[in-house]
Amino acid sequence: MTDQDAASDEDRVADQCQAADQDRVDDQEADGVRQFWRDLGLPGLIDVHTHFMPKNVLDKVWAYFDAAGPLVNRPWPITYREAEEQRVRRLREFGVRAFTSMLYPHKPGMAGWLNAWAADFAARTPECLHTATFFPEPEAPGYVARAVEDGARVFKAHLQVGGYDPTDPLLDEVWGLLAATGTPVVTHCGSGPVPGRFTGPGPIGEVLDRHPGLVLVVAHLGMSEYRDFLDLAERHPSVRLDTTMAFTDFAEAEDPFPREELTRLRGLGERVLLGSDFPNIPYRYVHQLEALAGLGLGEEWLRAVCHDNAAALFDIKPEG
Repeated sequence: MTDQDAASDEDRVADQCQAADQDRVDDQEADGVRQFWRDLGLPGLIDVHTHFMPKNVLDKVWAYFDAAGPLVNRPWPITYREAEEQRVRRLREFGVRAFTSMLYPHKPGMAGWLNAWAADFAARTPECLHTATFFPEPEAPGYVARAVEDGARVFKAHLQVGGYDPTDPLLDEVWGLLAATGTPVVTHCGSGPVPGRFTGPGPIGEVLDRHPGLVLVVAHLGMSEYRDFLDLAERHPSVRLDTTMAFTDFAEAEDPFPREELTRLRGLGERVLLGSDFPNIPYRYVHQLEALAGLGLGEEWLRAVCHDNAAALFDIKPEG
């Protein structure tokens, strides 16, 4: 055996050991996630804020995070940088009963083909809540109506990445249709991690004033304007909040949730939904759950947030 062959064998053994170690970490995490919801007496989790999108789009999103782009503004390693089928399998191993494929355009002409991809993904992924999106463009009312007719159950609107005004007249018919059909819209409208031209409670608050029945799910609890979005939810009974990244060590380092507002958050317990941002998170999935449990708001609140509220919103029936 040559020195080169010996070195290759050593590398191969090292790779196998590393893979075995990673498998153990993955198994331990899946066990921890499943134990979390079992201890609460739940049949699993429902995560309303997970990202699945075409590979070429997701690769660009990951590259943006890797570069700590201006909308990220800090190092942001992707924990679950895996192929699509591996990411789906991981959520299944966690016991996530239903999840979304949050995707979003950053320019005109994207939303229609993103919606086509998302419809196909939902058709081949039974746990996925058929997700769609839109952008302020003349075609938006038509493709949004088609998506609803085709079974879309939730929409994504990203005001920070899209850089658009939600009060744009091109979207008025869209918001009206979604309000009339009761279709939830998960919306990144808060100014975390950095403000956008149309983030904050003002612009999206105007939309709610025009369409008071709109089922708006405020992503990230409205980070960084937590108080303002709690106000918005208290004014509008149709508004929900998702927990995505909130209370994690990563978020608390720069955008801490004001602890004096936890009483208000508990009071809105029937309208708070679990979100994670999987796979685009710089920590393990279980950390989001541990962070929520660490708030001390009680098991009833946790059961509602981690499963029951979303099950009611999306009419997800018990298994069996």
